[in-house]
Amino acid sequence: MSFRFDQKKTTQAVAFFLRQSGPLRTDNYMRLIKLLYIADRESLKETGRPITGDRVVAMERGPVLSYLLDLIKDTAFDSIEWGKFIERDNYNIRLIKEPGNSELCRYEINKLQEIWDRYRSNDEWDLVQKTHEFPEWVKNNPGTSSKSISLSDILEAVGRKGDIEKIERDANESAVFAKFFQG
Repeated sequence: MSFRFDQKKTTQAVAFFLRQSGPLRTDNYMRLIKLLYIADRESLKETGRPITGDRVVAMERGPVLSYLLDLIKDTAFDSIEWGKFIERDNYNIRLIKEPGNSELCRYEINKLQEIWDRYRSNDEWDLVQKTHEFPEWVKNNPGTSSKSISLSDILEAVGRKGDIEKIERDANESAVFAKFFQG
């Protein structure tokens, strides 16, 4: 089981990074996917919950937030909302309209700022190299293909092995709760 993907929160988190990138509010999308994965990973370590709830896939260039990549490439079945705020231009994405940050809690905003500050000078290739060092990617290295990275592999890698059952149960309960109240 994994967490339920939150498109609104993910859009706001990506917008947060794009606001930090300067007056053009644009950045390389692979770089932003890596930054957001690192933020999700650290949030899992610290709180037992990710920011985005996205499914993680090991790809040749490291871990990828799967549904976020689909949104960026405009292959997601419900990318209309995303497209109101963010557009892609080749390998870059740009903030075209402000989505706000009402879905992000104070901890998440602080975590995103911390990640931005730590990696602000790293380009996408630096971050590919960094994420290739993560044990969950090493364990699931797909070569030139792709392979899902389980929540338990990530939790084990960040030192939460003893909490795997509880966190997976919480993820399942959260997904059921969200599904029930979102129709």
